[in-house]
Amino acid sequence: MCVGTVDHLRWAREAYERRDWMAAYDALSDLDPSALRGEDFARLAIAAQLVGRRNDAVQAMQRSYRIHLDAGDHPAAAMSAFWLAMSLSQAGEPTVGAGWRAKGERVLAGGDDVVERGYLLCHEVFSCIHGGEHARARELAVDVEAYGKRFDNADLTAMSLNCRGRLQLYAGDVAAGLHLLDEAMATVTSGELSPIFAGNIYCSVVEACQEICDIGRLSDWTRVLTSWCDTQPDLLLFTGQCAVHRGQIMLLRGEWAAAIEEFDRAVGRYLLVGTPTPAGSALAERAVVLQLQGDLDGAHESFARANSYGYESQPAQALLWLDQGRVDAAVTTIRRLLEEPRDPVHRAQLLAGAVEILLAGSATDEAAAVASELASVAARFGFTALKARASYATARVSLARGDPGAAVSCLKESAHRWAELGAVYEVARCRVGLGQAYVGLGDHDSAAEELAMAESAFRGLGARPAERAAAQVLRPVSPGGLTAREIEVLQHVASGLSNAEIARSLVLSEKTVARHLSNIFAKLDVSTRTAAAAYAFRHHLT
Repeated sequence: MCVGTVDHLRWAREAYERRDWMAAYDALSDLDPSALRGEDFARLAIAAQLVGRRNDAVQAMQRSYRIHLDAGDHPAAAMSAFWLAMSLSQAGEPTVGAGWRAKGERVLAGGDDVVERGYLLCHEVFSCIHGGEHARARELAVDVEAYGKRFDNADLTAMSLNCRGRLQLYAGDVAAGLHLLDEAMATVTSGELSPIFAGNIYCSVVEACQEICDIGRLSDWTRVLTSWCDTQPDLLLFTGQCAVHRGQIMLLRGEWAAAIEEFDRAVGRYLLVGTPTPAGSALAERAVVLQLQGDLDGAHESFARANSYGYESQPAQALLWLDQGRVDAAVTTIRRLLEEPRDPVHRAQLLAGAVEILLAGSATDEAAAVASELASVAARFGFTALKARASYATARVSLARGDPGAAVSCLKESAHRWAELGAVYEVARCRVGLGQAYVGLGDHDSAAEELAMAESAFRGLGARPAERAAAQVLRPVSPGGLTAREIEVLQHVASGLSNAEIARSLVLSEKTVARHLSNIFAKLDVSTRTAAAAYAFRHHLT
């Protein structure tokens, strides 16, 4: 090997060690392949993976595997197989990835107890998690940690802590789960981990915080993840998820234009690194912002793209269907979702939306049961955002049942908790609810004050549908041109009363009630009581 090649190779290795990934990728790619050892091809593969050149990463790691295998270095060959299995599985090729995992296990068969066995065991942990075998996954994760401790390997120790922490969350033991995740992050932030392990654990922990509505940890760890990404020139892997979580925080805080930019950035980066399913998560978040802004067509398109990438967009998409007047479809879907077996964390993610959808479908008793479950989960998990959602859901049920007095304290509590988190839109929604409750209690001056503040907040956010709905609460005529009497009839319909019950309540004949109902259907362009009730719920007329 000539002096120039030796110097070039030394420089490439130094670029890799200082985490200048594009420089390392370019330098190693420029060298004659005959000058590279198996570990150099592994470096090239990891650098390529980190800058979004997945095909090059796979090819380089395959070269690394073959060179190590031919040299009889079976542990190193197994490690190359491990990286190939991880890269291919994360890119949506689990079958090919499983094949490489099997190759790695086969080359180590009958050999010594080496740390590479611990790495390959990680794949078995992931397989059990994805297959719902959580108890077995926990057992295997403990074995992974044993490898980490026996060989003083920070990658394996941190990965075990991360997997066990998330499994504890899914088992409903939030405190124990967060303890393990915090311990994993302490290992990551110490700088001991290899870059791909560090990035995976960073993203996993931040995702877990979002799933359980721990907004404080979500914000803190997103800042740390962003800083970690920023210190590595040209890093592309992991930056998509980082952008998603920044966007989620911006969405919560009412920075909607910036949130859209982050979600768009995330989609682009996920697609560049060849992971389309996570791109669907960013598109679904983007759809929520568009819906809040009143762009229902844009939201529908974003959800459709998310679904095309294999992402489950429910229950957010069902909430869009309410605004599109597809109440029956939304109710059917949410009932199906509630019947599906889910761990406590993923079930909790359904509940707030389920209350809104069931109330829109006049299923008040079902909504009450779900709201009660949400309150129980919020108390057990203990996070501010979840408690705020639970209080708001309970208040909406009270309003639907004609008990504005019970709704007031819940709405005030929810508004206070959302204000702690800087959630402007959610606070304004609580103010609309308070306005409705005060109207029901005959306190129109207080109602006007709350509604005026809500309208102002919605206007500042660009939440046009919510602003229009808030403006209608104290008006004698609804957006659909309904008279005051028709609004009264519609409110009783939304409460689930029959024509005979409405007639008795309003001291009218059933024939008159039927005529009012016919006029309501015509003005709102609906054909069923359920659709009319959904209109009342969406426009806060209940």
